Amino acid sequence: MHRKRPAPRINAIATAVPTCDVQPTYREWANRQLTDPRKAKLFARMCERSGIEHRWSVLPEADARLEPGSLYAGETPPGTADRMRIYAREAPELALEAIGALPDLGQVTHLVVASCTGFIAPGIDQIIARRLGLSDHVERVLIGFMGCYAGAVALRTAGHLARSVPTARVLVVTVELSSLHLQPADEIEPLLAMLQFGDGAAAAIVSNEGRGLKIGEGLSVALEESDELITWTIGDTGFAMHLSGAVPGRLAEALANPELVRRIAGTDAISDLDAWAVHAGGRSILDAVERALALPANSLDASRDVLRAFGNMSSATLLFALATIMEEQPEKGVALAFGPGLALEGFRFGWTDDAG
Repeated sequence: MHRKRPAPRINAIATAVPTCDVQPTYREWANRQLTDPRKAKLFARMCERSGIEHRWSVLPEADARLEPGSLYAGETPPGTADRMRIYAREAPELALEAIGALPDLGQVTHLVVASCTGFIAPGIDQIIARRLGLSDHVERVLIGFMGCYAGAVALRTAGHLARSVPTARVLVVTVELSSLHLQPADEIEPLLAMLQFGDGAAAAIVSNEGRGLKIGEGLSVALEESDELITWTIGDTGFAMHLSGAVPGRLAEALANPELVRRIAGTDAISDLDAWAVHAGGRSILDAVERALALPANSLDASRDVLRAFGNMSSATLLFALATIMEEQPEKGVALAFGPGLALEGFRFGWTDDAG
């Protein structure tokens, strides 16, 4: 007699963002650095087309307003150590806020944490476990510095853990404080890249029981000759993001390959899928994915709503979109995220009411 194979599913997702909206102030900060009026005018026009209305930061209101003595108001940018001190203080708090919003934490057996915007030791996974009072039997995994697609990797990892331990109840946490890493720049491309990012956290429960989104086959693809398009470099003044304007075009080119699309979707007929959770990396990226896959106009509404209300929160962003999609209980869907490499990470999913 064959034993039934465990079927991991996401039972619940909860999210959290800070209370300080930095979108308006960032434009002022960026405009101060654009000494060329033509660049400033173009930057303003592109801001209006970004699809982003709000981005949230753990920084105090005084920092957001660039008041004297605030983090980014000085003549020189803050050092990495100063930024990491803020991360060490604020990242666990935001993560715990998201965890606290879960409807039922239950008896956690494993903890998977993803974050790329800070480093501390003991790690944020250990801090979260201690603050939650988790048993020392709980196994921890920390996924660090993978960038925006780490949310997909974290959920896939939780799925693998659940398959190996049928009684597993895995707590997945993604937390990013992107607003700690603004860099001075007098060119439009880096300023537009920084315009995308905000702070946020998401938490999820993955198990083999109950209702939820089944985690299906995964995808992990690094595109050839694109490794310089997205980079995330640690420097003396924080982490510097390079996000090339060529990324949307490169993604569209890759998604024009029917074999890759078949790998992503698991079918030759995209119309067989009724849900797309695509990382909200920017309006142009979502537009490129929608056009390349010839998706119906409303297919990426969940992702566009996340972008509009929160911006790109790196690894947490995908879980924000999935939280909305879960409410629709889709039969077949795909989660897809992009990041340094240029790489695509994702998995297929589908709703189940099966008890396990």
